[in-house]
Amino acid sequence: MTSRFDASDAPESSRRRLLQALGAASVAGLPSFSHAQATSAVNTTKLAVTDTEVTVGQLHSATGTMAISETGSIQAEQLAIDQINAMGGVLGRKIKVIKEDGASDWPTFAEKAKKLLISDHCAAVFGCWTSASRKAVLPVFEKENGLLYYPTFYEGLEQSKNVIYTGQEATQQILYSLDWAKKEKNAKSFFLIGSDYIWPRTSMKIARKHIENFQKGKVVGEEYYPLGSTNFGSLMNKIKVQKPDCLFVAVVGGSNVAFYKALKAAGITGDKQLLVTLAVTEDEMTGVGGENFKGFYSSMKYFQSLDNDNNKKFVEAFKAKYGPNSVIGDVTQAGYLGPWLWKAAVEKAKSFDVDKVVAASPGIELKTAPEGYVKLDANHHLWSKSRIAQGQADATFKVVSESPDLIKPDPFPKGYQ
Repeated sequence: MTSRFDASDAPESSRRRLLQALGAASVAGLPSFSHAQATSAVNTTKLAVTDTEVTVGQLHSATGTMAISETGSIQAEQLAIDQINAMGGVLGRKIKVIKEDGASDWPTFAEKAKKLLISDHCAAVFGCWTSASRKAVLPVFEKENGLLYYPTFYEGLEQSKNVIYTGQEATQQILYSLDWAKKEKNAKSFFLIGSDYIWPRTSMKIARKHIENFQKGKVVGEEYYPLGSTNFGSLMNKIKVQKPDCLFVAVVGGSNVAFYKALKAAGITGDKQLLVTLAVTEDEMTGVGGENFKGFYSSMKYFQSLDNDNNKKFVEAFKAKYGPNSVIGDVTQAGYLGPWLWKAAVEKAKSFDVDKVVAASPGIELKTAPEGYVKLDANHHLWSKSRIAQGQADATFKVVSESPDLIKPDPFPKGYQ
């Protein structure tokens, strides 16, 4: 999908600027360049590692309804890998990428995961977006002892030795946004809307329990629609009848385009109706359109508009590679973290062996992550901040709320299971 980058191909002035930009992605406490160790010492489990190269996999939907969301992750992971290679690779070895297309089809994801682990012997895989795709590949990774870096915010209620979760789990995204809606917007009644698969249904189960049991609020409606659905006419009527204080939404992929256009056509706009979504980032806004989303809110840990030096350098490097009009969403940024977290763990372990990399992973820090400082918990999830941002007419986001501190990940919160 993208060509491998070779810094030596660039003019000297451009090369110098690029290498300066790469500093934004350096991992705290690690040297910029790695020196090779004997392959027999760093690879004892027959992974695809040579004296000069290590093979990893990418497994995302490049086609189908989820491509609108997953393309950014593909790009960001490749950018991180290119930067790592320009800095000397991992343990002195350049990273080779084998890309596979899950095609928005969960059985295909499982099939491609088997190929990457059993046939290609990938040292790590960066991939999946939906919880359905992650659930489809999880038995494969656990059986074959592979290592997956999963970038999407998700419902929690999972922890695997073989998965590193670089997105938010429910307590960092869902609970934070519901509490914000109640405190800042006085929301007491909620209409829950989602695509019909694991993540939205489980997320809304958690949301309902929080609203009813902890906030003492009311759920006045709950609707789900098939992935790729474009017919939301009857839903608009139900919303008008119920008149909820807040629409709490987990519609994903290409369905977002039809959903937000239907809202606008029905006169349900951001100046009249509070809407908080868990699934619209800058990636989706390219299809949804700022004119259809303006005034609504999104709950994420990252927005392209974040004003910090780390993010400025990351956005500059991303746009230099993928064009000035490219955009960066939450899962795109979380995807970018994966290769860096893997590099840090490999070099801490001094080995590519999965068991050793996993053992070395807890406590890994990225002080220069675009979202800000993050660290990896022993439960394989990241400590991160939570944020709420309002959609603007120009398809950008304005951050209106940020948690004061990093939120400890809690994938199995009491009272929500």
